Amino acid sequence: MAGAAVGLAVNVVVSLGSASRADLLHGALALGLCVMAGVFAADVAARPGPGWTRMAGLTPRRIRDYVPRSLAVSLVVQAAVLSVLLIIAVVTAATGEGGRPAGALSGTCPGGARPFSPWPGAGDVWPALGGLVLGTVACVLLVRRVVARAGGDEQRRVNARAAVAAWGMTVSVPLLVVSLTMARGLPTPPCAGMTTDVPAQMLSFVALAAAVTAAHCLCVVMLPQAYLGARR
Repeated sequence: MAGAAVGLAVNVVVSLGSASRADLLHGALALGLCVMAGVFAADVAARPGPGWTRMAGLTPRRIRDYVPRSLAVSLVVQAAVLSVLLIIAVVTAATGEGGRPAGALSGTCPGGARPFSPWPGAGDVWPALGGLVLGTVACVLLVRRVVARAGGDEQRRVNARAAVAAWGMTVSVPLLVVSLTMARGLPTPPCAGMTTDVPAQMLSFVALAAAVTAAHCLCVVMLPQAYLGARR
């Protein structure tokens, strides 16, 4: 819970410090990583209660038995979509100083080539990919730690769900910002015969799905005991 609170505070400070799309994305990354770090730190600091006893079992524990499958599958899909969008953003970005992709979409109109913004640039893409990789590694390590720990199966499921939800914050929140930024940056009215209505609608749908998932993940992190009986 502390990690989520710190992440929200950092997100507000970074995002409201400037109206640029870079600050919004960096704030989203800070939110996700702070939540992941908070959940990880809380798990490391946790100690078994005085009544806990380690008992050996003959059946090995499998990670897939404790991870919420529907949430995990949804986040894997969203992580793939985020990666694809970031690659598209780099490929289609206008060339800035030094030949690097700038924060604008390169478009061709009857009057000639012109940039359209806002659009994720190189300064947005690489931090987003790095945050995604870092969050994924932290989630894998944390889930393995949770499954190997002594205690009851129900509590292990709750902790594993919280770990996956924390990872979800590093996926869904940046995906929300990236998809909304790209939807706003598409040229309108269409230039050079390009039809932007369908891509804009698809990006809006992705943003909506990411927002719903991020809200759910935040609820899981803030109120993990509410999902004590959840299996999926």
